[in-house]
Amino acid sequence: MALNDILLFSVIFGSFGLAVAAPELGSIFHPYLLYCMMTMLFLSFLKIDFSALLDTSRAMFLRLAALTAVKLVVLPVALYWATLAVLPDYAVPVLLLSGISTGVVAPFIATLVSAHIAPVLRMVVVTSVLVPFSLPCLVKVLAGAEISIPLDTMIRLLAMVIFFPLVAVLFIRRLFPGLLDKLQSIQFPISLVFFGVINLGVFSKYSEFLLKYPGRVLACVGVAYALSVVYYAAGFLLTPGRARAERLAAGVSFAVMNNVLVIVFASEFFGPLSPTLAAMYMFPFFTMIVPVRILANRAEPEAHREPEA
Repeated sequence: MALNDILLFSVIFGSFGLAVAAPELGSIFHPYLLYCMMTMLFLSFLKIDFSALLDTSRAMFLRLAALTAVKLVVLPVALYWATLAVLPDYAVPVLLLSGISTGVVAPFIATLVSAHIAPVLRMVVVTSVLVPFSLPCLVKVLAGAEISIPLDTMIRLLAMVIFFPLVAVLFIRRLFPGLLDKLQSIQFPISLVFFGVINLGVFSKYSEFLLKYPGRVLACVGVAYALSVVYYAAGFLLTPGRARAERLAAGVSFAVMNNVLVIVFASEFFGPLSPTLAAMYMFPFFTMIVPVRILANRAEPEAHREPEA
C-alpha cells in the first residue's frame, strides 16, 4: 500500500471519528459541502483533455446510452427487487442510492484508479440531467412513494457544481497555464483536506443516530460495501473486451455517485435509514479505491492503453 493510500485512509477514518465525537465541529462545515464538492470537481478537471468530450461517434453515443440506462434504470430496479426479497427494510434506501446520478467527484476518483476520465465525465453530465426525471419515477412506480426534485433546482445545482469548475479550469488553462501546473503539483494534499471536510460535514449530522443505533449503522456499512462491489463488477461486466482503463471508468461511473445529494433529500422525504445508508456509503466510496486498483492491475496488466474517448 502506497503512502498516499495510507494518508487517504487516515483522513477518511480520522474525520469520521472526529465527526461522531465532536459533531459541533463538523456542523461548521454544513453550509459549505456543496462548495467542497465544486472544489473537488475543479481539481478533477485539471488534467482532463476536454477535446475528448467532443467525440460524437455513433459507437461512443451507443456506449454512453447503454451505460446511462443501466445506471439510472436497470441496476436500481434489479437491486431494489433483490433487496426487497432479502432485506426489505433496505429496499427503498438501496433504490435511492443506486438510482442517483454519477458523482461530481467521480472524475477525481477515476484518476486515482487510472481510469479514462472522459467517459466518466460524460456520465456525470448526462446522469445529472436525467436523474430529476428517472429517480422520482422509479420510487413512485416501485415503492409507491413520491419525491420531488424540482427541475430548476437541479439545473442550477448542475450548473454550479459542474460547469463553474469546468469554466474556471478552461479560463486558467488559457490565461495562466503556469498556475495550472502548480495546482496539479499540490492536487492530492488539497483533495485530502476537502475529503476530510466533507466527511466532517456529513457524519456530524448523524452523530446521535450513529451512537444510539450502532447495530443498524454496522448493517448499513455492510450493505454499502456489498453495493459498491456490485456497482464496480457491473461496470466491468458491461464492457467486455475494452481496455482496462475504460472498464474501470464504467465501474467508477456506477460506484461513485452523488450520495451526498441522497442524504439531502432522503432526510426530508424518508426515514433515517435512507440517509444513513447514503452516509455510510462514504466508506466504500473512498476505501474501495485501493482494492479496485490492485485487482484491476492483477486481472489485466496495462499492456495496451487505448486513447481516452
